[in-house]
Order: sequence, then structure tokens, then C-alpha cells
Amino acid sequence: MIVAILLIFALGFRTGQYSIEKSKREPSFSYKVKNLQEKNTRDIDFSLFWETWNALEDHYVDKKKLDPNQLYYGAIKGMVASVGDSYTFFLTPEENKQSKDDLGGHFEGIGAELGLKNNQIVVVTPLKNSPAEKAGIKAGDIISKVDGASTKNWTLNQAVSKIRGPKGKKVVLTMSRKEKEVDISVVRDQINVPFVELSYEEKTAIIELSRFGDDTDRLWDQAINKIVDAQEKGNVDSIVLDMRGNPGGYLDGAVYIASEFLPKGSLVVKQEFADKPTETYLTKREGKLLSIPLVVLVNEGSASAAEIVAGALRDYKRATLVGEKTFGKGSVQQAIDLKDGAGVHVTISKWILPKGDWIHQKGIEPKTVVKNEIPEGNTLTKENDLQLKKAIEIVRQ
Repeated sequence: MIVAILLIFALGFRTGQYSIEKSKREPSFSYKVKNLQEKNTRDIDFSLFWETWNALEDHYVDKKKLDPNQLYYGAIKGMVASVGDSYTFFLTPEENKQSKDDLGGHFEGIGAELGLKNNQIVVVTPLKNSPAEKAGIKAGDIISKVDGASTKNWTLNQAVSKIRGPKGKKVVLTMSRKEKEVDISVVRDQINVPFVELSYEEKTAIIELSRFGDDTDRLWDQAINKIVDAQEKGNVDSIVLDMRGNPGGYLDGAVYIASEFLPKGSLVVKQEFADKPTETYLTKREGKLLSIPLVVLVNEGSASAAEIVAGALRDYKRATLVGEKTFGKGSVQQAIDLKDGAGVHVTISKWILPKGDWIHQKGIEPKTVVKNEIPEGNTLTKENDLQLKKAIEIVRQ
């Protein structure tokens, strides 16, 4: 038996040695490098990069997986990820299109906003009436696996690209929830997001603002005009601005919304850079709702631009905040379009609230903390929405 084992080892070793020697005699795949940048004159030897590339081409067992474009995009992703900022990332042309679709309010997927906390993929919020919400996915759920693949060390963009997909196709998400793991199957669908929705509870207007996207300002103006008309007729005397589950969006959109409630010329947010002067964002228009009683609803799904609006209204004592502590994203990203439809999101600054708070990884604590305790398997409704009930109670006082 010992002789047989040694013989098998020797044959395996010799076979591997022969393959290596054979690969040295045979030429590697040839690629032409174009568009070398003259200005990038840093003293970096790229021979290791090409040596690694050739090692894959020469020795990897499954040649069908060696797509030059994927190797190329993967190298760029690794370069961008090396800065260690989860909000700075490279997008392939397909991923960049998905990102733009998000802000346009139309895409195919499960309808859940995702975020990162402690390097874990977390559900910021399932969108209203989305496949995710209908399947029982909840804000705060940690996605540990997608179709059986671990999400450990995934970027946010990786998670989005894996979970999204064509309408009608199923994806299985493994959720970590209260120290338990549960598999949830979700059938993807066309997701159309109305970023602004208006409803009424007696004389209280309830504005649900779910995203600061391409169409938000237009939809917002439509809703505000209806409220002003109702106010003039004596049918509205207070407002609840519901930004629970709003993951943010455009910085300018946050300034536009805040301008509805603050006097012209008020500081909404400051943007601090590493290598240039601080920029200030002031309200530039006359708001239509400067004095009407206002309560703002927030929760752990309220992030970025939503936190700017909530924080500014809090700082000026223009509104009372009700709900739960917000997500805590205090950085600004610039979306840069690259050639062939690709893109890169780069963190360019941090934003500071009017009174000087930087809420990154801390969030904003509401004045009145209320938690919604929803039994397992149920969804949030007006009947069991304790946060909304408390907001209406306070705004009517």
C-alpha cells in the first residue's frame, strides 16, 4: 500500500510538473493595451499584474471562466475597494444602469433598500407593496446568504447585483434575525417606486417621502400644492412627514425639501472636503409651509439625505422627530460616469448639520422614541403603526 501511494504521488507530481513545463513552452494569450495615460507617471511596475493575469490564463482549470472583460472589471473593482470605504465603489456598465434606475424609480428586483453595518449586508427597508415586503423581509434583517452563497466580505454593490434579476425569477435569501437564520424565497418583479405619497388622517396631511430621486421634486410640488389648497379650505391644519425607510439620494433634493419648511437663506447642511473650502447649502426659495405644525417620522432605515432634512428641521426647532434612531450615514458620494457605460461612486466629503453635528455611524436620536412591535409574519398597517399614531397625536397638540 505504501508503494502504491508513493507511486500515485510521483505520477501526480510528474503530471503537474509536465503541465508547468508545457505551459512555459506554449505562448500565453495575447492582449493589446490601449489608451495608456501619460499623466499617470507614478513609479509602479505593472509586471506583477501581467504575471498574475498570465498565470490565470496558463493554469486555471476552467478556461471558460476567464472572460477578459470580467478579469478587467474585477481588477478595477479591487483597486477601488482597496481604499477601504464601502461607499466608494466601481460599477460595471450593467451595475451603473441599475444605479441610475434606482434614482429613476424603475427597476426589476425584490424591492428592498440595502445598507452596510459592521461589514454585513443589512436590509434598510423593504419598499411598500414590494415582493420583499410581501415575503416577510423586515428592516434590520441581515442577509447572510444569497442563493446559498455567503455574503461575507461582499460590497453593497455586489449584494445588489446578486439579489436583483429579471422579473419572475426567484431568489432565496438567508436572513439572520434575532440570532436565528431563516430562508426566504422572493420572486422578483418590476419595481415602480412613487417617491412621494400623500394621504390624510382627519386634518393631518401625511407625506410619505421614500427617496430623493430624479422625480422627487416634481412629485413633492404636486403634493404640497394639494396640501396648501386643503389648508386654505380649512381641511388641513398639521403635517406628518414620514421618512421612515428613506435611504437618501440627491443632496440637492434634501435642500429643496427642507426649503419648504425653513425661511429663505437658512443653512441646511455644510459639506466639508479634505482639500478645498467647505461648501454651504442654503434654502433658496420661499417655502409654502413655514409655520404649519410639523412632525417628522424617522427610523433605522432613514439615511443620508433623509437625515439631512430631519437634522436640519430638528436643529431649527421647526419639527419634532418621532420614531427610532436613524441609520447614520454622514458622507457624500459623487457618481461619475466612465466610458462604455461604467461608473464609479467616490466619497468626496462629509456633511455637517447646521448646529455642527456629524452623525456618521451615530445617527439622529428622535425626541420621542417609539418602536413598532410587529408580530412575526405580520406587516405594518395603520392599525398597528404606533409611531404614526404617536406622530399624529403630537402634531395635533
